[in-house]
Amino acid sequence: MGIAEILGIAASMSLLAGWRLYVVVLATGIAMRTGTIPLPEHLMGLQILANPWVMGVAGIGALCEFFADKIAWLDSIWDAVHTFVRPLGGALLALAIVDPSDPATQAIAFLLGGGGALLAHGGKAGVRAVVNTSPEPVSNVAVSTVEDVTTFGLLWLVYEHPYIAAGVAVVLLALTIWLLLLARKVIRSLFRPRPPVDPSV
Repeated sequence: MGIAEILGIAASMSLLAGWRLYVVVLATGIAMRTGTIPLPEHLMGLQILANPWVMGVAGIGALCEFFADKIAWLDSIWDAVHTFVRPLGGALLALAIVDPSDPATQAIAFLLGGGGALLAHGGKAGVRAVVNTSPEPVSNVAVSTVEDVTTFGLLWLVYEHPYIAAGVAVVLLALTIWLLLLARKVIRSLFRPRPPVDPSV
């Protein structure tokens, strides 16, 4: 596995951790225990994710997140609580993927992994805050389900085809930036002062 694939996997996992940290940890642990991910020697730092205790905690977190994320405003509270958890998780995942013998690369991976997860988290939280302004619950459940399916699908794609992981990371980054800009635009339009109604009309 080349450096491009390794950095692509690190970037993809960090960005996806900003959406669904517990799912990323759990799915990676399951994939390693079943042999789906043949870990090269320099990726052995990820082996901790296959620990039954780590998988158990991640499974409980993923289950709680699955239901909390489907309920309007509870999802925003969940996101607020995880503003610090997801970036840290993304940073640690990136740190475990890169070569441990190169401290400079590890420091860069830690910073970029945390930054990418924070960016993805911000995009997710912003969009969900906008969706929560809708009076009906269907859109909230639909958006959450799309996030679930997308996370699993992209994780499988990155694990199965690591040579395209860098491309997946670029697409995720572009999507995250677009979601942030979209959420900003909608939120600004919601809070824009409306002109007073002329009673003579």
